[in-house]
Amino acid sequence: MHNLIIKYINNLSIDDINTFAIKEGIKLTKTELNYLYIFIKNDYNLFLNNPNNFNIDDYKDRFSEENYPKIKEVFLKYFNKFKNYL
Repeated sequence: MHNLIIKYINNLSIDDINTFAIKEGIKLTKTELNYLYIFIKNDYNLFLNNPNNFNIDDYKDRFSEENYPKIKEVFLKYFNKFKNYL
């Protein structure tokens, strides 16, 4: 499963992230979008290697007060949905 995720991330574009965020009701600022893109592309192993130790609250200060709760909600929704595959 990790190979599929890595392949997907390698092909992920900043527009893909923005489109997904909009679909989930999140309007990211340019700074937030760039941060999220770089984080996903460069640091996804922090999550994949230890998904249960990943604490999204550690990144709270990178997002607006409006966006962070939405981002956390979406993260938890998909984490709970797919955690058995990680």
